[in-house]
Amino acid sequence: MDYTITENTQAASTKAYNCPNCGAELKFDPDKHKLCCEFCESEFTAEEIERQNIYDFSTEKQKNSEEYCSKLDEFYCPNCGAEIVADENTAADICVYCQSPVVHKGKLSGQMMPDKIIPFKYGKEEAENKFTSFAASKWFVPNDFKSKKHADLIRGVYYPFWVTDADTYSELNANCTKVRVWRSGNTQYTETSRFNVTRGGDIHFEDLVTSAYSKGDKEMLEGILPYPSSSLIPFSMAYLSGFKANKRDIERETLSEEIKQRMRSYAETLLAGTIAGYSTVSKKNLGVNIKVSHWEYSLMPVWVLNYITPKKTYKYAMNGHTGKIYGELPVSFKKVMIACGAVFAVVAPIVGLIGGLFL
Repeated sequence: MDYTITENTQAASTKAYNCPNCGAELKFDPDKHKLCCEFCESEFTAEEIERQNIYDFSTEKQKNSEEYCSKLDEFYCPNCGAEIVADENTAADICVYCQSPVVHKGKLSGQMMPDKIIPFKYGKEEAENKFTSFAASKWFVPNDFKSKKHADLIRGVYYPFWVTDADTYSELNANCTKVRVWRSGNTQYTETSRFNVTRGGDIHFEDLVTSAYSKGDKEMLEGILPYPSSSLIPFSMAYLSGFKANKRDIERETLSEEIKQRMRSYAETLLAGTIAGYSTVSKKNLGVNIKVSHWEYSLMPVWVLNYITPKKTYKYAMNGHTGKIYGELPVSFKKVMIACGAVFAVVAPIVGLIGGLFL
């Protein structure tokens, strides 16, 4: 679900951030990493704004999910069905997925506030340039896919992720052999020694990141990972100013088995790497006992862009910190046919010449 932060002096959880100098609305500028006033050109860090009691994070963090969402409206795009969230003062918006106009309706159900956030590292202009550079390198995409007009539709959205830390005791058992071959006279001897090998120990897993948003976007969002964990900071609503955000729809319980499987894969690779000096290694079983785990609900920056054709909508995600892009490319069949024709025009005379040599 998406929501924007607009002026709302009645609700602390959705209110805008006003400039202390002139009263105009502040917006977060990723390039400067500050909240900026377009009217008087003042600039403030999120910490400076919080110190002036414009936003009291410590108090807000203690509010429960119903209070956090009590002033937000829930509505649906009539064209593509995407769920969107906005504050109560916003009457209409543009769907970030299909660019259709939408009208707000309904109320948002409960949602916990995020624990951490990674703010956008670069602004819309740089995001457009990154995408056009990416598209320009693709030969067989439609021309309008590479256009500045298309790139201008890119939108900044915060997506929800779960970040997991865990302490485990992991143990790997394997059947191993050592083979010794020697010759005495005309006879060759082979000796095979068999071993039951165990490797185990405490393994700490740090910052396992998993998308907390299904809606068909989970694969796309995990395709732009990783985000640098060092960039995670305590959540502040100030960073959402000027952007949209999606609320999570996947709870940690649903992801527990997926996370455990990832731990098993990492543990197996790590422990197997310590088994050396054997002719063969046959892994038998692996146990991962999670002693303690810690989950944090975090928002991470994504630049979202769609390319809409009569038959299909192509969705693209760009990591708002690293610039990594993930998405399926559209194909211009006209360009493919032209390329095939050009290849045939070059190959046909060569084939004819070769054929002539055999006549």
